[in-house]
Amino acid sequence: TWIDGWTNGTGAVVGYLQAPFAETKIVHGGQQAMPLEYNNVKTPFYSEAERTFDTTQDWTGNGADTLALWFRGQAVGFVDQGGNAYAVSASGTDIWGTSDQFRFVYKSLSGDGSMTLRVDSIANTNVWAKAGPMIRETLDANAKNAAIAVTPGSGVSFQWRNAVAGTSANSQTTGLVAPYWVRITRTGNLIKAERSPDGKTWTQQGTDQTVQMATALYIGMAVTSHAAALTTTAQISNVSTTGAVTGPWQQMAIGAAMPSNDPAPLYLTVEDKAGKKKTVVHADAGITVTPAWTEWRIPLSELTGVNLAAVKKITLGVGDSASPKPGPAGMLYLDDIGFGHPVQ
Repeated sequence: TWIDGWTNGTGAVVGYLQAPFAETKIVHGGQQAMPLEYNNVKTPFYSEAERTFDTTQDWTGNGADTLALWFRGQAVGFVDQGGNAYAVSASGTDIWGTSDQFRFVYKSLSGDGSMTLRVDSIANTNVWAKAGPMIRETLDANAKNAAIAVTPGSGVSFQWRNAVAGTSANSQTTGLVAPYWVRITRTGNLIKAERSPDGKTWTQQGTDQTVQMATALYIGMAVTSHAAALTTTAQISNVSTTGAVTGPWQQMAIGAAMPSNDPAPLYLTVEDKAGKKKTVVHADAGITVTPAWTEWRIPLSELTGVNLAAVKKITLGVGDSASPKPGPAGMLYLDDIGFGHPVQ
């Protein structure tokens, strides 16, 4: 029913490559939704799925005045917001035990160094969701590491794993919530954690811990939702480092798959049997990172120039087909497309 990039040459892929092809769990209504993968990294730099009706559709009867559809995307994994401020989203069961599941946004560190930041907010997917700076020996899930994290309901926690696949330990102070400043510092094999309500007056969290790690390792921002089926987003600002910290920011989902979307515009084109078209673009240019089902209502009055009594084709697109350029990738889910008159 829907034609995608395999035929129209765009970056769209509709449905999964293996049965049952449709999405049966992430559904708004009924028993299935349509997955639409978009990939605008390569030419033509936009993604479209098209449905051509066998017989033309009349959208003008019985007081119909609105075209509507439901969609949802996936949260963005990492956004550099400028001015040393960032948004980091992650799922994951936890950073704890003998192995971790989290998103790590990191740079390389050689020798001694530190990272200071303020956790401005973190979505409460669990009282032990976490966001904060981490020093980590490798990118393996069971690696040695040390971090200090701000949580939605468990205060501030300094935690460490001093052996590969070893158990984790921590020092916790309850009653502290974002926005809050935290810092992690490595000096030789000693790791020190500190916290501050204002970035000026600092208090050591727990005591120095000995974690023997290689000279070359990683330092960065660690975020976990502590809920595998949920995604939290942490807003982090005032990020600064000391020591030999090098390279661009890189991100990695450690210990578990954490699909994420790049923000992109969503548009819809209606075409009548005479070939006249009208395109409407969603007002939010980065709407594809919305992780909850969202209704998009389009007044039929916006589809000027198209004969709505003889609709031949509709196209759902991601990107900018009018002015294409290399862009984002991700996954959308679409459901309950229809026309009529809203009851509310």
